[in-house]
This record gives sequence, structure tokens and C-alpha cells, in this order.
Amino acid sequence: MSFKHLFSRSLGAAPGRLHFAAHSHHLWPDASFDGQVECWQDAATLADRKWDKVMGAVWPEAAAYVADELGAGDPSAFVFSANTHDFIVRLAAACPRRSPARLRVLASDGEFHSARRQFARWAEDGWLDLETVSARPFDSFTDRFLEAARAGDHDLILVSQVLFGSGRLFTGIDTLAGLAREDGPWVVIDGYHAFMALPLPLAGGGRGVGPPSKSTHPNAPAASAFYLGGGYKYAMAGEGLGFMHCPPGFGPRPPITGWYAEFGELTAPPGGIGYRADALRFMGATFDPSALYRFNAIRRMLAAEGITTAAVSAHAEALQRQALDLLAATPLGEAELLNPLDGKPHARFLAFRSQSAAEWQQRLAEQECITDVRGDVLRIGFGLYQDAADVERLATLAAGLR
Repeated sequence: MSFKHLFSRSLGAAPGRLHFAAHSHHLWPDASFDGQVECWQDAATLADRKWDKVMGAVWPEAAAYVADELGAGDPSAFVFSANTHDFIVRLAAACPRRSPARLRVLASDGEFHSARRQFARWAEDGWLDLETVSARPFDSFTDRFLEAARAGDHDLILVSQVLFGSGRLFTGIDTLAGLAREDGPWVVIDGYHAFMALPLPLAGGGRGVGPPSKSTHPNAPAASAFYLGGGYKYAMAGEGLGFMHCPPGFGPRPPITGWYAEFGELTAPPGGIGYRADALRFMGATFDPSALYRFNAIRRMLAAEGITTAAVSAHAEALQRQALDLLAATPLGEAELLNPLDGKPHARFLAFRSQSAAEWQQRLAEQECITDVRGDVLRIGFGLYQDAADVERLATLAAGLR
């Protein structure tokens, strides 16, 4: 089955391109263009009053979609920002610490660059102590990370639900969230490669996408864990749509704060620093709302087409299985596949480890076949805008890498 008609603008903009990097920069569907235009038209028509619509309608619609997708239940527990790095900074500033001079952090050695780089830089300055758990061997990673989380005296614990380098999953979210306390430690799940790739990643089960819902899913992790994600990957909405789920009671007065953190709060004393009680307490100041418009338009499109997250995952998995069959006879078949298909929830990309990974990526790019490389790992991503013919073209090009 083909869904290419939903991506006519992106595919038509570069007809010769073979794009297998949906896990990196997902192509935008046509609906995103409609959302962008709607944002511009509201700005032109409403001018100063556009913020009433943004905060009164656009933002709540997007938050409801995110809550429903994650299985978190409460849209008011979500806050948006330009990127997840912004939230890492806010969390580090707000997190209670046992020693006022030091923040003790536990993470894996497979975290995305925003966390890895920022934690390493703060550690250079001496006020952050960083303990890392090796992601390899992958089969024991969840157990080893949970053991370190239980044994340590950490203030902040951060781990990716899907490791961006290998595509392997951390499967102990419920247990890890159970360690979180308002006075520390705080537990943060990076869900960038899980959001709209795994059904209900914060609750378990599988309802997929649909119109906003007020129903409450099983939400033990949502009661005590922060969760980071964004629209750049599988939400297909592009940059500018970072979000954070904020458990109630955690960080009622974040020290890095902008005026939107008290937007609509009428109970603050005159001249005081008021905060919203919901997730908007972590907000900053004026922002670009266009990504919210794009995301909402895409979600409406998915609902109208009857396309669920589970359906997209099934489409991607079928392409992945086809790719593995065809690539077995190419040089990629000799590489180490870090995340084999096993019938369980799986990343939307295949990760091939080889000393030739960077060379392969470059040679494919020269033929307008877009993949990406992280160190010695070639990542090949799959999405709605690909079909079986694209996989056959990929295999033909890969056969020429000898």
C-alpha cells in the first residue's frame, strides 16, 4: 500500500531523491503546508489577538493530541517549547539536589546529543556529577540501568526510551518512574524516537492516533516521570515542536522562567512571581506557534485517513523486513544489525554497524539516496512516504557498494 499521495509536495520537490532518513528529518506531509498557511492567515487576520487563539485553541488541541498519543491522560500536563534542549536546561535548574553545589545525574552512554553534550559541558565546570551506564550489551541494558538507578544517590535520572544510535529499547519505564519523588530523584524519559513510533509509549497498550480524547489511560509513569519528545521525527511536523510531560507537583516554581509561566494566572499577588499550577509553569516567553499549527493539521489528516500509529509501524516493519531480505546479498548484509526484528515494538530505523558505515552513507548520498551515520553505525529509516519499490531501489544501490 502506498501513502505517497499524502506527501506530494515534499516528494515532488526532489523527484529523484530516495529518502531513507525518516528517523532523522522526516519528510513533511502536505497537511503541514495547510497548517503553516493557517498560522500565517491567523497572524494576518487576528494580529495582536492571535495569541488568544493560540493559547485558547491551538495549544490545547496540540496538547490533547500529545496526551492521547502517549497515553498520559491529562493534556494540561504538557508544555511546548522550540526544542527539548530548552527543557533539559529548565529541568537541571529546577531539580532538587542533595548537595546545593552539585547536581548528580545518571544517564546512559547512548543519549542524544542535546543531553550528552550539555551534561558533559556542565561536568567540565564541576557542578554536575555524571554517571553513565553503558548501553552495551543491549540485552541487559534495562536491568543494569535500573540497578544503577536504585543503588545511586542521584538527583536526576535520564534515559532514552529508544536509543537513537542503536534503535534498542529501554523497557523499564514503569519501574524507573516508581523511583521518582518530588524532592528527588526526578526521572526523565527521552521519548524522541518513541513518540508516534510506539503506541502509547507512556502507558502501554495501543490505541494509536485519533481525535483528542479526555479518556484516562493507565498512567502510573505519567504520575511521576517527566517525558520529552518532539515533532521533528515521526510526528512529521518539523522543527519547533518540543514538548515535555510534567508530573503534578514536581517543580512548582522553576527558576528559569518567562512571563508565559503565569499566563492566565489570576491568583498571583501584585508584584509577585506567579506560576501556573499546570505544565505551563515550565514555560518561557514569546514563541513561534507555527509548529503547533502544522502538528494539528497533520493529526487531523491522520484521523481523516484512518491512519494510526500502529498502522504506520506495521507499514514500516513490512518495509524493514523487505529491506533485510534484499540487503542480505549486499555489503550491508555483512554488517552487524544492532536492532534485529523480533516481533516486539521496534524503532523505525535499522542500525547497521560497520567500519564502512561513513563511506556507505557518503556513496549513497552521491546517488541521492539519503541515510545517515552516527560513528560506525549506518541508520536507515522507514516511514509512510516509502513503498516496496523504494526498498528495491535502495537494495540495488546498496549492491553497488562493494
